[in-house]
Amino acid sequence: MSSIHETAVIDPAAKIGANVSIGPYCVIGPDVSLGDDVVLKAHVVVDGLTEIGDGTQIFPFASIGSQPQDLKFGGEKSRLIIGRNNVIREHVTMNPGTAGGGMETRVGDNGLFMIGTHVAHDCRVGNHVIMANNATLAGHVTVGDFAVIGGLAAVHQFVRIGEHAMIGGLSGVEHDVIPFGSVMGERASLSGLNIVGLKRRGFDRETIHGIRAAYRELFGGDGTMEERLGTVVADFAANAVVQQVVAFIRAESRRGLVIPKSGNDG
Repeated sequence: MSSIHETAVIDPAAKIGANVSIGPYCVIGPDVSLGDDVVLKAHVVVDGLTEIGDGTQIFPFASIGSQPQDLKFGGEKSRLIIGRNNVIREHVTMNPGTAGGGMETRVGDNGLFMIGTHVAHDCRVGNHVIMANNATLAGHVTVGDFAVIGGLAAVHQFVRIGEHAMIGGLSGVEHDVIPFGSVMGERASLSGLNIVGLKRRGFDRETIHGIRAAYRELFGGDGTMEERLGTVVADFAANAVVQQVVAFIRAESRRGLVIPKSGNDG
């Protein structure tokens, strides 16, 4: 049975699932859909064409689904889709998509979005992503599963963050971050691999040794990047993690790669 506080303002057209809890002074728009077991603590605003998956919790003063912060936005009926079992803390903002970005912003399952984080229009955020306090994603950013974005980090438009990547706090990320990469700095540079994350998530020793060796070849070997990629593809054909990094580097991108300060990006 759902629990709805008497001060909450809920449009009659909104779709409310089973066992939903809506606290004091929440405001729910007409095109909102809340899944089962969703919890809105208090003073939460959910607007626009927004879908929130089962079990997600949203804390006070979050603004979810309001108009994108994009001057090109023309009132198009774009969407925000948030998955299951996320924890969205105080003052978080998440915006729907735009006509220029596919009309949709999508957030996966089991994420933690700490106080003051921002997911802008047309972002694609994977599962088990953690964004620490006041981290921000500009428009059209893609974040892979299990990525961690440190506090006060800022990610530029169209950047891709690979799976299991670690973004250090206070980092300005202007270029793509390889899967399993670790970056930091005011203008972020690649500082190595997220080895701690790999170990925590059960990657075996052989796989980790392989990606370390491939990393050294990719960013410290001779020749152009394409030549080094060819070497890595041949030498680590059986290492699926390495091949994932290769596929990421070869994929289409508008931003280039974050590389080590002394790295070879030829």
